[in-house]
Amino acid sequence: MNKLTLAGIITVILMLGATYLAIDPKHGLGGDIVNMLAVAGAVALVIITVFVVIKYVRQMQTDTASGKLADENWDGIGEYKNELPAGWAFLFLGTIVWAMWYFIAGYPVNAYSQIGEYNEDVAVLNAKFEAEHANLDAETLVEMGESVFLVQCAPCHGLKADGIDGKAADLNKRISKESVLHVIMNGANNLKTDFPGGMPMGLNYSFASEAELNKLVDYVVAGLPESDTEGAALFQQGTCNSCHGERGEGMAFAGPKINGFDVPTVSSVLKDGKKGVIGAMPAFTNLTDVQTQAVSAYVTSLSK
Repeated sequence: MNKLTLAGIITVILMLGATYLAIDPKHGLGGDIVNMLAVAGAVALVIITVFVVIKYVRQMQTDTASGKLADENWDGIGEYKNELPAGWAFLFLGTIVWAMWYFIAGYPVNAYSQIGEYNEDVAVLNAKFEAEHANLDAETLVEMGESVFLVQCAPCHGLKADGIDGKAADLNKRISKESVLHVIMNGANNLKTDFPGGMPMGLNYSFASEAELNKLVDYVVAGLPESDTEGAALFQQGTCNSCHGERGEGMAFAGPKINGFDVPTVSSVLKDGKKGVIGAMPAFTNLTDVQTQAVSAYVTSLSK
């Protein structure tokens, strides 16, 4: 027995000993098929690895280069036209066969999985939650919305919903001047679920001078007050009322409410997300219908 083989045997013994010590001495494998397969795999891996290392180290010590060189060379360095090793080819084909078996029969896509079980459990609990809280009164809905807001929305909008120094929208007021100008100039098509038409870029504002445009924006930001007749005239002249209503109260499937928050508008933002002058807000698809209504009710209550 040469030194290389002896070193390999010692290595196998040491690694198998380490594997044995890693097993909980109190419970052992406990008849658990998963644990037994894991240990069997570890033993096989150790033996195969040491065997392969010994084989190729010995081969490097004794083999000499032979065969026919390819015509190409790089800086005088050529390569032999060696045939593909049969073992490598069989291993490659075997891996492909195993992969096909794994996805079709061994573990098909529709087979059991912990993620699938988790998703099923979440769906059941969500349905139970929806049924239990289907008819909440307005006060309780706002209280629930505040709790959900603190977890899901406060990281960006702040504990007081003030937008944390402009990093997100200040929800204590319906809309900012910068936001209105951005929508007018760039259009908006965020709330595709409830308002699929969107708002085209620069719609019907070619009539307005810069001063008139600023007057119109101030009118919208102020909540469309009845006392501002000039702003109201510009609002109608720009055909804003055809989608947002005469007083900015919003129209179903046409335009959201802009004279204040309401539950449908906030719910639309939560469902679809929003991209505006500050940045982008993702859609909150993880909320149930009741939670969406609750957050919408809470946000609506802030500006009243």
